[in-house]
Amino acid sequence: MDKISFDFSNRTAVVTGGAQGFGLDIAKRFLKSGGKVIIWDIDLKVLEKAVKDLNNSNLSSNIVDVSNFKEVEKCVAEITKKSNIDILINNAGITGPTAPLWEYDIDTWKKVVEINLMGTFNCCRAVVPNMIKNNYGRIVNVASVAGKDGNANASAYSTGKAGAIGLTKSLGKELADKNIAVNAVTPAGAKTRILDQMTKEHVQRMLSKVPRGRFLEVEEFTSLICWLSSEENTFSTAAVFDISGGRSTY
Repeated sequence: MDKISFDFSNRTAVVTGGAQGFGLDIAKRFLKSGGKVIIWDIDLKVLEKAVKDLNNSNLSSNIVDVSNFKEVEKCVAEITKKSNIDILINNAGITGPTAPLWEYDIDTWKKVVEINLMGTFNCCRAVVPNMIKNNYGRIVNVASVAGKDGNANASAYSTGKAGAIGLTKSLGKELADKNIAVNAVTPAGAKTRILDQMTKEHVQRMLSKVPRGRFLEVEEFTSLICWLSSEENTFSTAAVFDISGGRSTY
């Protein structure tokens, strides 16, 4: 099936966790659609490979720990000296280990929430002022169906993603009087490296909940992200877009 065309010429996008999985595919589509893309990732080796493989003059990258606000703020300040940030895709995230809440390592629990929730807050906190200044912006926060339903033995991940959904609804309303759209997406499991962080039993449990009977394809996810990030999205904001193969219907 032919992919729908989007026009991102004269637009600059920051994609967090952009060196692999969802983020890398989003970066590819943005670049093919004429946009300038800055991918952020914490893994230098993976980031260097992504930049080399994409080999595009409109692509740049930064090593950024999204859970560190000072790092994020400094990077945004450097970018906005040269250009605006028109699109922000908060995609960086980790699942963490699977364990019952009462056995969950406290420091690990905090780390998962710091990256999945505070990372989203930090990036929005740093980027939104530039969008307000230019009265234009598209923010997409990558949450998860786990943030809606809650996954057993994944309390940290579910909590972080639920928080990202709440953040989206609040920020979208705060910016609703401007040409800035803030939305969240809630994918079910997809064929990315994030599955490698989970036990086979946990992965199978996730798959068993999807009426479509398969995992989400990365390209399917990217198509939704592109529309939400485009100028065509002139009305939807503070919303949650489900892409879970029928698992969640609310």
